[in-house]
Amino acid sequence: MFLLASVLSRSVSTTLRNTLTGQVSRASFSSTAKALPVDMETVNTTERLRELRKLMKENNLDVYIVPSEDSHQSEYIAPCDARREFISGFSGSAGTAVITSDKAALATDGRYFNQASKQLDNNWHLLKQGLEDVPTWQEWTAEQSEGHKTVGVDPTVVTAPEARKLNEKIKKKGGAQLIGVKANLVDLVWGNSRPPRPNERVSVLDIKYSGKKFEEKIEDLRKELDKKKSAGLIVSMLDEIAWLYNLRGNDIPYNPVFFSYAAITPTTATLYVDESKISRDVLPHLGDRVQIRPYNAIFEDSKAFGDSLETETRIEGKPPTPKKKFWISTKASWALSLDLGGEEKVEEVRSPLGDAKAIKNATELEGMRACHIRDGASLSEYFAWLEEELIVRKMKVDEVQAADKLEEIRSGKEHFVGLSFDTISSTGPNAAVIHYKPERGNCSVIDPTAIYLCDSGAQYLDGTTDTTRTLHFGEPTDMERKAYTLVLKGVIAIDRAVFPKGTSGFALDTLARQYLWREGLDYRHGTGHGVGSYLNVHEGPIGIGTRIQYSEVPLSIGNVLSDEPGYYEDGNFGIRIENMIMAQEAKTNHKFGDKPWLGFEHVTMVPMCRKLIDGKMLTPEERTWLNDYHQEVYDKTKGFFQGDERTLKWLERETRSINVMEFSLI
Repeated sequence: MFLLASVLSRSVSTTLRNTLTGQVSRASFSSTAKALPVDMETVNTTERLRELRKLMKENNLDVYIVPSEDSHQSEYIAPCDARREFISGFSGSAGTAVITSDKAALATDGRYFNQASKQLDNNWHLLKQGLEDVPTWQEWTAEQSEGHKTVGVDPTVVTAPEARKLNEKIKKKGGAQLIGVKANLVDLVWGNSRPPRPNERVSVLDIKYSGKKFEEKIEDLRKELDKKKSAGLIVSMLDEIAWLYNLRGNDIPYNPVFFSYAAITPTTATLYVDESKISRDVLPHLGDRVQIRPYNAIFEDSKAFGDSLETETRIEGKPPTPKKKFWISTKASWALSLDLGGEEKVEEVRSPLGDAKAIKNATELEGMRACHIRDGASLSEYFAWLEEELIVRKMKVDEVQAADKLEEIRSGKEHFVGLSFDTISSTGPNAAVIHYKPERGNCSVIDPTAIYLCDSGAQYLDGTTDTTRTLHFGEPTDMERKAYTLVLKGVIAIDRAVFPKGTSGFALDTLARQYLWREGLDYRHGTGHGVGSYLNVHEGPIGIGTRIQYSEVPLSIGNVLSDEPGYYEDGNFGIRIENMIMAQEAKTNHKFGDKPWLGFEHVTMVPMCRKLIDGKMLTPEERTWLNDYHQEVYDKTKGFFQGDERTLKWLERETRSINVMEFSLI
């Protein structure tokens, strides 16, 4: 799943649409595969904006900002945190709403221009981010603050660096300042209609899956804190907390995390989570080594942490400075930073837990191998079923029905917990929409004569999967074969890459794009993202792409990430191929610089689409790779199909080798 994917789940959007309109929009069932989903309905926001502006006036605010994020900067959010969607009616995953006394603007990127223009009513002005002469939402906010006006935001849903930069812009434009408003004004407008905060149970992840005791992880962190002379670390990212304590939850769709905070000092470890969420096995697991405090107590305790810092000897004319500072992640909220004492007592860093979590241990790596074999078998069974339904039985299957069948197949596999994201099941021109999400009763019937793209994944106790395959059940066009083969060559190039230790994913990105570039083609998403171990399907800080952050963190042995180039022809078709790969030490004839060299091990076990491969475009080395890969897929998954003649025949056909001499498929 590409990193620019839409991340607000179908279940979240449905819940909110019920809240906003009293019903879910339903279109008549699509009978043609080429039909895109019908227009999303516009939500009347007049009354909500009136109530919000009343609250703004009571709080002496001239401008109010409503970001998409929750208090933990989560990629996926719970329904109760979808405040920007509530106030604007826009359900896309990316965007920021800014409201003044007489204006309202919604800023989003190019993926959502069309959707936003349909969902926003005439109260709103759409700021199309990235277009020439269109201000960013920060610039627009600063412009609205001219004349010494005050801008407000809930300080728990913006990061400290974001708040600091925005405050500078506001003051440069003649605005008063950015202030943090403790009560979220949108929540007050939402009132009793706001979905309740999830209260799912937290459970222990057994050591046979985590591979390392939480006590050892805390000890490693304390060594890092001591080395850097830090007073402690306040943790707000939910996946980091779950990983640190070997716990898992179910508060966020598709992500096995739970609402919490953590604080680690040289002598104490605290987990901030409401006790009602604690299952019976958690207390014995944590024992007396971890103190449990209420979720919201983090802010009170943060003030105490800041007050407890020892200060250097006071220098006349200068404020006292602490000998040590508390670490917070650059993604931690402005509220946490303020309560700790601000910049004088806080150091913003890339989270050491994020770095540690991204390097999987031997148990986690073996779990990744195992779950991808099971998951690959599920996908092969699904594709064989879908082909029979469409081609043999001539059945009409829509995109959501197909996704439901895939989930049903996966759910029968060992250690299955749930999906890792909402399945992207897309036919024909829908496959060209990078962020496409089919909605039940409002999607297309799969066209057997068109491209079909399926990007899906699952959560298992021993790992997280994310696989994309593009198929054709009929006769593809020459351009479809060409594009698919160019994308496949990019997948192989990343898979076969060998590079010195210290190389970043930023440096590898062109390997995947080079074949498309030679044809004047490209794709508008990253080539790869990190993946958690029974955690978030998108995991930082590593990845393959042009994001600056990917140049800052070198790839390390134990990193697990996706390899997923693509190509999209608007209104026609889309192609993406995605494998999971794991960084490992590579065997080389020489070791220049006397340093280790790295390469990748692929773990995804699903055949490529034979019909879409132009064998003449592959080099001998690429054909060898493909034949070896298909043999590996067959050997590792065939055992799942005893008594399943349909899938076994499909697997045998799709994994047959390419005839090198004739440059054609046999």
